[in-house]
Order: sequence, then structure tokens, then C-alpha cells
Amino acid sequence: MTATRGSLGEAARRITTPFGGRALTAAQVAAQADATGRPAGIVAEKWRVLHDLTAIRVSLGLSAATLVVLEALLTFHPETMLAPDPEADSDLVVFPSNRTLAARARGLSEAALRRHLSALVEAGLVIRRDSPNGKRYARRGEGGQVTHAFGFDLTPLAVRAEEFAGRAAAVRAEALALSIAREKVSLLRRDCAKLLDALIALDDGVAGEPSAQALHAQYRALLAAYPRRPEPVDVMILGDGLEALALAVSSALIARAESTKTSGNAAHSERHKQNSNPNVSDCEPASGDAQKESAEPESGGMRQAAPEYSIRSTYPLRSVLEVCPQVLDFAPAGVRSWQDLIETTGRIRPMLGISPTAWSDAQEAMGQEAAAITLAAILERHDSIKNAGGYLRSLTERKRAGKYSLGPVLQALRRARLRPRNAA
Repeated sequence: MTATRGSLGEAARRITTPFGGRALTAAQVAAQADATGRPAGIVAEKWRVLHDLTAIRVSLGLSAATLVVLEALLTFHPETMLAPDPEADSDLVVFPSNRTLAARARGLSEAALRRHLSALVEAGLVIRRDSPNGKRYARRGEGGQVTHAFGFDLTPLAVRAEEFAGRAAAVRAEALALSIAREKVSLLRRDCAKLLDALIALDDGVAGEPSAQALHAQYRALLAAYPRRPEPVDVMILGDGLEALALAVSSALIARAESTKTSGNAAHSERHKQNSNPNVSDCEPASGDAQKESAEPESGGMRQAAPEYSIRSTYPLRSVLEVCPQVLDFAPAGVRSWQDLIETTGRIRPMLGISPTAWSDAQEAMGQEAAAITLAAILERHDSIKNAGGYLRSLTERKRAGKYSLGPVLQALRRARLRPRNAA
């Protein structure tokens, strides 16, 4: 028995060649060399090995169908654990016929089966141990134990199990990192878009901070450079760019909020000073020089607020709401002030398909009050206006050219509302 075991051990260390016209390739030599040098005590769980190979099959150049054939081969090994015996050459050899193997491999054709078996051999996952006539079978001793087996040796799976596990862990870690990076990109794209909308809506420029248009152009450039089928490095680059942009937009928003707060405090302080120093009584005329000095800053303040107050005095809020009543449908608390009208039209703007840029341009050219009245008028006529955004842009250009006035617009709306009454 010892002599027999010794001869089997010698056979296990000998490189075998394939049957027929198939040549011995370098990959087959390397697989058998690894198998002959295996140390004792190697144990691997066959389904875990298959799971790891599924994760790294692309790097091994294997198709999913090839792994189906490997799975079928593993079912012919009765044990769950792959534990090769250094003294034996047939303990991990399976020898199913092509017909039986094809039945377990989801009904693959014989030609496809041969192709996938060759791929497994060339990948070094199994060793072909052919009999003298090319058939697969086993010879058993008197006790029923297998003494010689010809078929496919699964020993490389056990020998390389640790290698496969390490490579699979690296692939899974890379896939997880890519998934997290894609989630980051999705969140940052949402944040940047909404932050830019908020910045454009209130952008009045702050010294030392980039303009909303420049930041929006940077956002468009980042998305334009992103390929339709990105590689992992493309996802990482876009994520870093969007994160930097989100920080820049956030900084600009904070700076504008602080600027607004500062200007509001300054205005409050100025009003307080004016109230605490009442004007001289009309019955006590002051000298001409004193009147001139006190009139200059006062006239300058009136000059800055002239456009705002001229709109409010020319078109009273109540008159505007009479000819544009639909805007009240979007103000549950009512429109009691010009600020209420401005905020309500700001909410209506996206419903009409008007972009933040078009709205910002209109407010810059017309002023906030006039832009709000214009949008309320567009809302009244939205059934007859196909493209509200384009129409607002054209009115903005006419305003810049000095060819647009609110008077004819409101008069036309008033006539349209009076026409049904007159007809009655």
C-alpha cells in the first residue's frame, strides 16, 4: 500500500498532457506546476471560491456562462470542502460525461460546453487529466476507493483560494468606493443646482465674491466635461469639482446674507438718527447755507430710492391686484405689501417655466417691483403666451432699450376685465 501511495505521489508531481491533437499550453503547465507544489493542509470551501471568482471574473477574462460550467463541475465533487491530498493525484478529479455536465450547466450545447471547459483550463482554474483514450472515468480499488481518475482536477481552486479571496475583496472595496462616489456626485449635483438657483434669485453682487453667473458657468462646464459612460476616475474628478463649487456657492450666499444684514442695520440706524433730530419748524426759516447742506444728503437718499417709490406711487398695489387677481391664488396669507407680491411672484416663476437667470435679468433691468408686476401680468395671460420665459426675456430687452412700460400692459388688462361687463 505504501509503494502504491508513493507511485501516486510521483504521478501527482508529473505534468500530464491532453489527449488527441490538443497541445500543452503555457497556462496548463503553470497550473500544474502550482498544483504539484501544494503544501499539506490546504482547505477551501468550494462555493466561497466560486463566489470570489464571480467577483473577479472580468479580470480573469471569464464569461458568466464559463462560471456556470465551473459551478456544474463543482457539483460533481461530493464534499463541500476542497482539501487536496499531497500524496494523491485523483482526490479532487471529477469525471462527468459531456451529456451529464451539459444537463447541470443549464442545458448548454456540446460545442459551447467544450469552449467553456477550454476557457477554465486556460485560466488555470482546472487541470485536464485525460485518459489514454480521452474518456473520463475512474478506477476503484477493492474497497471502493478511487485509485485512478481521469477528468478535470479541481486542485487549483483550493491552491489559489486565498489569492482569489484577496482579489475579490479588492474588487468589492473598489465597487463600494465607486458607489459611494456616485452617491456623492448625485447629492452634490442637487445641492449645487438649488444653491445656484437661490444665489441667482437674490444676487446683487458682493465685493470679493464671484458672481452668480460665473459660478453657474463653472457648474455647466463641470457637467459638460462628464462623459456619458464615466470611468471611476471621472466620477471622482466630478465629485471633487462639485464639492469645491458647492463650498464656493455656499460662501457667496453667506456673504450676501451678511451684507444684507449689515445694510439693514445701517438703514435702521440712519432712520433712527433722522427721527431723533427733527427738522426745524417752518416758522423759523434757516439760512440758505444750512438749507443747502442739509438738502444735499437728503436729495441723494431720495435719488437712490426714486425708481422703487416711483413704481409704487404710479401703480398702487391695490390697482395692480385688481387687474392681476390670479396672483392671489398663490398667496394663502394674502398680498398686503409689495414684499408679499415680490415673494409670491418668485414662487410662481418656476411654475411658468421661467428660468432663474431670466428672472434675475428681468429684476435687474426693471427693478423688483416692476418685474413682479410684469410676471403677474404674464400669469393673467398665460393661456395666450406659449413661452413665458422667452416672452419675459423679450420684455427685458425692450426695457433695456427703453421701449417697455407697465402702463399699456396694465391698461390692456383692465380693458380686458371691463369688456365682459360692458358686453352684458
